Amino acid sequence: MRSNGWFTTHWRRLAVITAVLAVVALVAKGCLRGGAKDSKESFRKVTVTRQALRLTKTATGEVTPQNRVEVKPPIAGRIEEVLVREGDIAKQGQVLAWMSSTDRAALLDAARSQGPEALARWETAYKPAPLMAPLDGTVIVRAVEPGQTVTTSDPVVVIADRLIVKAQVDETDIGAIAVGQSAAINLDAFPQEQIPAHVDHVAYEAKTVNNVTIYGVDVLPGHVPPFMRSGMTATVTFVVAEKADTLVVPTEAVHQKNGETQVFVSARGRGRPQPQAVTTGLTDGKWMEITAGLQEGETILAPTLSTTQRASRRGGRNPFSPFSGRRGGGGGR
Repeated sequence: MRSNGWFTTHWRRLAVITAVLAVVALVAKGCLRGGAKDSKESFRKVTVTRQALRLTKTATGEVTPQNRVEVKPPIAGRIEEVLVREGDIAKQGQVLAWMSSTDRAALLDAARSQGPEALARWETAYKPAPLMAPLDGTVIVRAVEPGQTVTTSDPVVVIADRLIVKAQVDETDIGAIAVGQSAAINLDAFPQEQIPAHVDHVAYEAKTVNNVTIYGVDVLPGHVPPFMRSGMTATVTFVVAEKADTLVVPTEAVHQKNGETQVFVSARGRGRPQPQAVTTGLTDGKWMEITAGLQEGETILAPTLSTTQRASRRGGRNPFSPFSGRRGGGGGR
């Protein structure tokens, strides 16, 4: 009985070991097949062409008046009439409202109780004081209504000369921003509407927002559309550099080898691709400008996206790939 039990246990252990070895063998075989597949790099032929190239930086901001003026009464009293409402265009010197001083308001109230003739006499003898616009602009706030009492610290209306976007630019990008630079404004409320603009001012002092150092940049729209409102959130795209017609190749086709920027030029027939030294210029991340080394219409090789992904996963290089050097970018030799 003991002998039979020993043999049974022995065979069970042997069966388990055999099964484990079989699984390990299958996994190893799959890995080898996967490695063989990964060793086959995939490339595509690309024709060197000319096109526009634009380098941009983006930042978020808020629509705000460039100059916001609160029109306050010079004396305390009562508002008799407000002549403007929100959205109206006001000219410098235009009467925005009429008000009575505290003394005039008291006299008129007393005269009103004496009858229409007394009221008319005092209204003629004691004129109301005007509130006038200090600058040209748009009325963005009407803060009071007729009959309200006000003090010298209460704004009656608020005027903005024009709306701008105050963008918050990260300190890593501020070196690329300059006064006069072209820009485009997209409002979150109207994402399909793009408003041409330019940089009007770059702040000299930084601010820290959420532990990030930013600089304020005033972006002036070429025109203020009627749907643009103070307080709206905006995205500003700054045009840092652009070329209207320049030679370009895909960025992934450019690489560095021994300190030289190169691309691989496709050979005719079955010849091996040849490295070609180039000089690069602008890049938007997708396309790279070629300033020397290639002609329009030439054919070069560029790795496919899947090739790049496989290379990054392996963390190594295929010795059979012509792109065995480091990827290039920014100016060549």
